[in-house]
Amino acid sequence: MCHSVRVRVAVVAGPDAGHAVPAVALSLLLRDAGDEVVLYTGERWRAQAGAAGVDVRLLPGLAPRPEDDDLDAGARIHARAAYIATELMPLLRDLGPDLIVSDILTAGGGLAAEMLGIAWIELSPHPLYAPSRGLPPIGSGLARGEGLRGRLRDAVMRAATARSIAQGLKQRARARTGIGLPARDPGPTARMIATLPALEVPRPDWPEATSLVGPLLWEPTEVVLAPAPGDGPLVMVAPSTAFTGAEGMVDAALTGLEGTGVRVIVSVLDGSAGSAGEASWVSAGLGRQDAMLADADVVVCGAGHGMLAKALLHGVPVVAVPGGGDQWELANRAARQGSAVVVRPATPDALRDAVETVLGDPRFRDAAQRAAASAASVHDPVAVCRTVVARAR
Repeated sequence: MCHSVRVRVAVVAGPDAGHAVPAVALSLLLRDAGDEVVLYTGERWRAQAGAAGVDVRLLPGLAPRPEDDDLDAGARIHARAAYIATELMPLLRDLGPDLIVSDILTAGGGLAAEMLGIAWIELSPHPLYAPSRGLPPIGSGLARGEGLRGRLRDAVMRAATARSIAQGLKQRARARTGIGLPARDPGPTARMIATLPALEVPRPDWPEATSLVGPLLWEPTEVVLAPAPGDGPLVMVAPSTAFTGAEGMVDAALTGLEGTGVRVIVSVLDGSAGSAGEASWVSAGLGRQDAMLADADVVVCGAGHGMLAKALLHGVPVVAVPGGGDQWELANRAARQGSAVVVRPATPDALRDAVETVLGDPRFRDAAQRAAASAASVHDPVAVCRTVVARAR
């Protein structure tokens, strides 16, 4: 029944690649299914997404205001979200969507939906990071504790983070009351978690109306970058696009891999390739990452969710060089699943050893292929959206 419903959807996401790219991918899926979609995001992706056929409009309120404290993550998320909501609400009222899909870090879309009384879905372009009574704090990179000592360790760690969580809830409540909403947050109508099941972890308190929909991927270019000639193993190097990503990965990888007989293809999304492509065994530049992954034997990346999920979805094992944010968590989840080796710090010798380890042991590729196969069990995000609309009508 839900597949017969045609809906008008507003998708809201900030300009960072890890959040805007999945929003574009979702917009394209909805458009291709016959729905009417408007994407509100930053200027950064407007041209590419527009060329792909998405109706892209600028998300108001993204620019920092003098009173904003961007060093305080909670204030940055909640106070900025409230401001974005007040700026966005008139545009949404004029648009008249049946549904709003709001990125988890761009909470203003959800607040605006609540102000207008419109059903909305929170989109997490990564695993579910909500605190759980059965897991260590997200970001620790630790597996769930086993036995009495393991459970005690997790409980102590959760207690240590409880103050920060409580502070965030207070900041959210102040932001909500400041724009006329009740202090208590009822949460979204539903949630979509856009990751591979292999990167998710079981928890005893999985939220209701929360669907695992698989990675939402989009290539912002049609350029296919050819690998360097030869028949040596192909190592794809994809430096992180996040400001918290580890620095110097490309230089360290090239220094460590020189003379090992491999070929390297460097995926550059932001900026230029610099001198990375000057060696005969290296090619570098902006190109379709799915085409690179079709030939790659191993990926060296920062373990941001977008690149990690894309590599595993192609069945390619990973050498993970995590920076800050959620990259440490994701890198360790992939390592426990068997498809990755974690390197920190990223010295040339450590990267060379890790690449050679992955290339020399077929168990890493086997695990990556199991991770890819886990995508068969995800829900269709278009069906999730239409079901939410059908139930709201």
